[in-house]
Amino acid sequence: MVTGGCGFIGSNFIRHLLDEAGFAGRIVNVDKLTYAANPLSLADVAEKHGARYAFVRADIADRAAMARVFDEFAVDAVCHFAAESHVDRSIVRPDDFIHTNILGTYTLLQLARERMPRIQRFHHVSTDEVFGSLGAQGYFTETTAYSPNSPYSASKASSDHLVRAFHATYGLPVTVSNCSNNYGPLQFPEKLIPLIILNALEGKPLPVYGDGRQIRDWLYVSDHCTAVWRILQAGQDGATYNVGGRNELENLAVVNGICDLVDELAAPLPGRQARRELITFVKDRPGHDRRYAIDCTKIERELGWQPAETFATGLRRTVQWYLTNTTWVGQVRSGEYQRWIAAHYGA
Repeated sequence: MVTGGCGFIGSNFIRHLLDEAGFAGRIVNVDKLTYAANPLSLADVAEKHGARYAFVRADIADRAAMARVFDEFAVDAVCHFAAESHVDRSIVRPDDFIHTNILGTYTLLQLARERMPRIQRFHHVSTDEVFGSLGAQGYFTETTAYSPNSPYSASKASSDHLVRAFHATYGLPVTVSNCSNNYGPLQFPEKLIPLIILNALEGKPLPVYGDGRQIRDWLYVSDHCTAVWRILQAGQDGATYNVGGRNELENLAVVNGICDLVDELAAPLPGRQARRELITFVKDRPGHDRRYAIDCTKIERELGWQPAETFATGLRRTVQWYLTNTTWVGQVRSGEYQRWIAAHYGA
């Protein structure tokens, strides 16, 4: 069972398993279909793989609905991506983050516990934001103390602790991964990289928080998928693995890089204005962490995983994908995908 499989990382993960990883089993994708979930991202997967792929619309905090999924599909492993994940939205409306990220994770853990020993692995996908903000030096490791600074990161920290507690208390076979900022195809346009790509294409302002000097480690989504699959296959029960791209960059450098690629790959703006001239600095958001950086030595050493993409190669692939996949982009930006959801699954 993959939860949140219609979201950005979840949909890429399902594609990876069915099309690239040689996975021979069956996947049931459970997604509530909130605003950032797009089942059209997997429409071709459903058609291509038939009975090997199933979709169920459900809230992971709905115990009865999730119990039916566990039993109808004889689930033996859970890969848990489902989460509310946008920091700005968590500041305005934290309720949804508490409901999905904490209560939803607890519900899944209880149901998995009740189905031991059939459940062979419960993998929980988390974020480096649970660790808070780093200074100018050092890296987050698997033993870094938690210090979340937003309702989003606090809700993910809580879910991480619940997962570990179910292993320590009940013996549930769990693993946890904390990843750095993902980017790549199928990412909802509210996130930094797709937002800047699409605004740059249209000559719109490119908003950058504060001074733009916040530092993030960037992880191409397909590299994250290979890491999660490796953990599911070979991770040690109860273990945590940090997954990073070894690509520390200031936000402003990321935006500048996107501008240069769009200038290179797309039609020029009127008057041949350089897209860097569209950068607009806006008021910083509350509790904005200054620097994240992941030490992924453990997963490299113990599981033999390494990222395949540099930031330069991954960003070029990402910009090219958004330039090429205009139908998907249009469906998301116009809201057509939500009308499709309503037509097929109800409001």
